[in-house]
Amino acid sequence: MQLDIVVGFFLLGALAQLVRSDLRLPTGLYQSCVIFLLLAIGLKGGAALSTYSAATLVPQSLAVLAFGALLPLLAFPVLHWIGKWSRLDAAATAAHYGSVSVATYAVAVALLNSHGIEYEAYFPLFVALLEVPAIVVGILLARQSAKDAGTGKLFHELTCNQGVLLLLGGIVIGAWAGERTASVMPFFGQLFHGVLALFLLEMGRVAAARLRDVKGQGAFLLSFGIFMPLMGGVAGGVLGSLLGLSAGGVFLLAVLGSSASYIAVPAAMAVALPQANASVSITLSLAITFPFNVLVAIPVYLAFIQHWS
Repeated sequence: MQLDIVVGFFLLGALAQLVRSDLRLPTGLYQSCVIFLLLAIGLKGGAALSTYSAATLVPQSLAVLAFGALLPLLAFPVLHWIGKWSRLDAAATAAHYGSVSVATYAVAVALLNSHGIEYEAYFPLFVALLEVPAIVVGILLARQSAKDAGTGKLFHELTCNQGVLLLLGGIVIGAWAGERTASVMPFFGQLFHGVLALFLLEMGRVAAARLRDVKGQGAFLLSFGIFMPLMGGVAGGVLGSLLGLSAGGVFLLAVLGSSASYIAVPAAMAVALPQANASVSITLSLAITFPFNVLVAIPVYLAFIQHWS
């Protein structure tokens, strides 16, 4: 089981934080990395959409939407009944685990590319689709608290936050341009691994900075932050197999099911459920689940796929 080289940058960032180094990516550079990665993923997926028929994409997209709605329903009872969390906090955190982490997806794609494993090129469409249903289910699970949410504000946050807008925008531009995307791919394609490495350098630092929050919350956070990704990963792998995806596609859907949002969902929850404890949700997704996926789950999923395919 071999880790991709970009993971080394994540570990370097975490080490820098743990030894109290002053290493930190400038805010502007970090934001530029985020924009680059979202557009690069969207463009590549959009360019591939024209080669697939609606008969293939529509059933798979509906299944992925249902999958995104199911995951928070699995997470909520664990948080609410076993963890004894309030309905509000459990619902908001469950929404994080029904949505996806674009950074985790980017690491998985980089690993597939380095191993020369093919996958369905329209997968960025699934990444975009999985952002929304978990947020809606999370709000419904919160019940009365959701009534206080401004519908207009929430809709705007769902559709116009940076992550969703750039990803969907890249998909639309790529689908419209088709083969013409080749003119920008030397930039968005060849630099992808290098920009991802810089992004993970900062993510490692941020994740390590939140480790102190984990210590104060007890063993439950650690257990849930590892158990839920594994459950979502298995469910995603099974769904990918049922949909007849390639080995790489099954792997990517398992990774999406295993990941947890720390960008799009926190922004939406801040509007819809402002009283929820955002710090514990972000600590879970960023300080526990993200490192677990990058260092353990993704290499394990790939090893399974390579063994059984």
